[in-house]
Amino acid sequence: MKVDDILASKGRTVETITPDATVERAAQRLRSSHIGALVVTTEGHQIKGLVSERDIVYALARHGRTLFQMRVRDVMRQATPTCSPVDTIEHVMFEMTRSRMRHLPVVDHGELCGVVSIGDAVKNRLDETGREVTLLRDAYLGRG
Repeated sequence: MKVDDILASKGRTVETITPDATVERAAQRLRSSHIGALVVTTEGHQIKGLVSERDIVYALARHGRTLFQMRVRDVMRQATPTCSPVDTIEHVMFEMTRSRMRHLPVVDHGELCGVVSIGDAVKNRLDETGREVTLLRDAYLGRG
């Protein structure tokens, strides 16, 4: 299965934030959108990084309450790996494991077109496994 298949079912909406936004604003957006990460972009939609719940929690441990007045650029992950719509889920899972990131922006011909989370990848693998079990059971029982 490909990244594009996941985006077709979950949607291609991407929540973004600018590097100059406050960390407090980022935390509010994460909560109100019920998501785990925001793609950090400039006005020209160029990806600058990613800010996640984990980044905010780690920064809170370092900076305390002053964190919330800091800027997203001060806590975001820069040089964020990306994937493309034609990448396989296996590739995405490998990249997430290698980079220790739970979200990958999806880029198609230089345009941000989605985000894939580790939850999306796991759900996809569970769905595939369920289909395989059904096929094997049906073949074994002579229904296929």
